[in-house]
Amino acid sequence: MFRKLLLVVIAAGVLAASGVGLWVFQGLQTLHNRVEIDEPVLFSVAPGTAFGQLAHQMAARGLVDDPMWLRLYGRLNPEQARIKAGDYEFQPGITPLDMLGMMVEGKVKLWSVQFIEGWTFADMRMALARTERLGQITAEWTDEQIMEAVGAEGQNPEGWFFPDTYLFHSHETDLDILQRAYDIMVKTLDVEWNSRAEGLPYKTAYEALIMASIIERETGVSGERGQVAGVFVRRLEQGMRLQTDPTVIYGMGDSYDGRIRRSDLRKWTPYNTYRIDGLPPTPIALPGRESIHAALNPSDGDSLYFVARGDGSHKFSRTLAEHQKAVREFQLNRRKDYRSSPAPDTKQTNSGDQ
Repeated sequence: MFRKLLLVVIAAGVLAASGVGLWVFQGLQTLHNRVEIDEPVLFSVAPGTAFGQLAHQMAARGLVDDPMWLRLYGRLNPEQARIKAGDYEFQPGITPLDMLGMMVEGKVKLWSVQFIEGWTFADMRMALARTERLGQITAEWTDEQIMEAVGAEGQNPEGWFFPDTYLFHSHETDLDILQRAYDIMVKTLDVEWNSRAEGLPYKTAYEALIMASIIERETGVSGERGQVAGVFVRRLEQGMRLQTDPTVIYGMGDSYDGRIRRSDLRKWTPYNTYRIDGLPPTPIALPGRESIHAALNPSDGDSLYFVARGDGSHKFSRTLAEHQKAVREFQLNRRKDYRSSPAPDTKQTNSGDQ
């Protein structure tokens, strides 16, 4: 009798255990089911979030049916519970385990900020201030504080940040982006300087950076950068003034209203290359790699002047007489859709010409 009773108890235990096991198995299997979402879901994991907290947060967003199963999965698979902070974008058709895998691998959603060739440092700072999801550390800093923070204490910031599109995650800051842009520019300038043409009229790589910024502002036509560089290099070699309008505009600052008047050309500023000899004291914009390369590898030739045709390209001339003829043709009888350069912002010279 006792043996029969014992067998019944054992059988009941086995059945109960089997039932519990099946229940647990079925619960864990729900983590393999696709989540019912019709559009991408942005899910944020704050630094220091515990795995149990994560499970409840996902349940609250409807991303898991019961947080218990996710917590249990984490206990059974501790290596799959080491989540990383950040913003994650979950697409339709994803499963809870897929989401967890993204958070363990740190496949965070990346945002972007773009710096355009020809922008000024002030333009850059405004772009950073407008960028959502980017931590704002430097908003109240001076330019001097920023340069000290990126490791360039005492340097003027103009021209020292590489124009590009920078991806970032939501726990990065504007200083992180500035540091990356500065480091890339330093490396780019160093590489280009070490492979420069011989006999250039630059004493330092910084002078080449200044020249590159002028080239960047003078033309957005890729094939012309070398020619523009050639004109400016020959002018420096012959002791001629550069006489380039973008430097005048930069020196005018906020007083520039879209036009350069004769009085502006006569007014002395450290950047008015109609009044000063040689290069201005600093870059006037962010030069891209093509402009840096052109400054250090100018095209051969004998032209000393150029004038905007009005379609974004330029007419290059060898003599002043040829240049004056080109000015009469392209400047005095301007086309209605005239533009001196296809540069990316609106601070363009009305002549931009030599």
